[in-house]
Amino acid sequence: MNAVKVPLKPGRSLMDWIRLTKSGKDLTGLKGRLIEVTEDELSKHNKKEDCWICIRGFVYNVTPYMEYHPGGEDELMKAAGTDGTDLFDQVHRWVNYESMLKECLVGRMAVKPIAAPKEISSVVSEDKKQLNGVLPEKKVLASSAKDLGPSYDWFQTDSLVTIVIYTKQKDMNAELVIVDCQDKQLRGEIIMDDHSYLVEVDLDHAVSEDVAVNIAEKVGKVEIILRKKDNIHWKVLGQPREGHNTFVKRTDRGLFYRKCKVVSKTEVTHNTRLFCLMLPKGTHLHVPTGQHVYLKQIIAGTEVVKPYTPVLPFLPLDFKEPPRHNGVHIYLMIKIYSHGLFTQALDHLQIGDYIFVSNPEGNFKKSQVQTSEDLILLAGGTGFTPMVKLLNFALTEVSCLRTVKLIFFNKTEDDILWRNQLEQLALKDERFEVQFILSQPTKDWVGKQGKISSSLLSELVKRSRRDSKVLICICGPAPFTEQGVQYLKDLGYSQEEIHAFTA
Repeated sequence: MNAVKVPLKPGRSLMDWIRLTKSGKDLTGLKGRLIEVTEDELSKHNKKEDCWICIRGFVYNVTPYMEYHPGGEDELMKAAGTDGTDLFDQVHRWVNYESMLKECLVGRMAVKPIAAPKEISSVVSEDKKQLNGVLPEKKVLASSAKDLGPSYDWFQTDSLVTIVIYTKQKDMNAELVIVDCQDKQLRGEIIMDDHSYLVEVDLDHAVSEDVAVNIAEKVGKVEIILRKKDNIHWKVLGQPREGHNTFVKRTDRGLFYRKCKVVSKTEVTHNTRLFCLMLPKGTHLHVPTGQHVYLKQIIAGTEVVKPYTPVLPFLPLDFKEPPRHNGVHIYLMIKIYSHGLFTQALDHLQIGDYIFVSNPEGNFKKSQVQTSEDLILLAGGTGFTPMVKLLNFALTEVSCLRTVKLIFFNKTEDDILWRNQLEQLALKDERFEVQFILSQPTKDWVGKQGKISSSLLSELVKRSRRDSKVLICICGPAPFTEQGVQYLKDLGYSQEEIHAFTA
């Protein structure tokens, strides 16, 4: 599902909305009171000029927000007068609505809304903040987490504390284990398909920043090894936090962020930068191929969040062995928009500044590539970013691939990201071909021109053999992706042969 953007009227930008929420104007119409809302009451507020929506048990009057919503009024109206939790999760669960809509909070649902998650979830964002003094309701599992699968134990020596997580899942690997240990807070999350298991405690004593993670892949055992600051005997591991020892759907978890340091910023094109961020010492995190992270900045006192797909520092031009990126850095290729509040703030970050980075998300599975013979990548502008790791993975680790083709759409020659590296890669590896298509070329451009269209795709997207297994991946602005998917289906490609990267 893609979050579609619509043109907003002048004076209706994100910054304008932030200003309005800070103006002291009564946006709920309740003069600052919080009320309990019945389903019956909620259902009455279902018009553009009077629109209430419930998200995770909290009710918001979104009427004043209508004109500021990047997805347009119609998108908001789909949830008018109802519980919009599921719709919200489908389209943009990453948006920090608690912060964006806090001045629109009407109150809590009097009864539990139907679409609320049925399992334990962090109802508010990770810092467990209260919303205007309203505490979130707790949701409990019918049976304990232990019955559902994973469990944990811990033991100690004079100098070490080891937490052992028994996932009961084979094929456990480093990408499925996310550990953060800072200031005596330990959070270890194990990803298991669409669920995750969490160990989250305030440790009894201080530990050093370095955390080791050992994974017995075949038996699914994960060890988190902490080094004690003082060689004393611990009576307990620590105090459990709210999500501790829970096994729930990942979408019910709430996003977790850690502070990363900006260590370099280099120019890729006239308006695109490559940011290198360093993870904290106590963090173990690998972003899987095809997945994105969310960046969070506090802008004018409001939390603003955007998704970005990590890339590599450069393309793999040497195929002797897969590059071993050390897992300490995250590289992001980001286009800076002249009127973009978020990217302007990013561009103003200095070396040594910090930014919040979330856990990875996304539904792409490497196995889709591992069973393909032809891989075709359609990228529009910075929709190139998911293709970087995908190219690296395909060309270094997938032996059954016969052809890998990148069809790269841009406005002008100056907009082409890593053109030189891509051309070098095509010379080095005979399986790889790149085709650049420009929509606003200069008169000396000799390559293809145009926008994504059925006729262009029918000419350029082809199987290497009549019956070869193909995977077509597409990423770009929402209209590009939606049109591309439709054209591909019209050309006879099935849903299983197409993967659209959306966030």
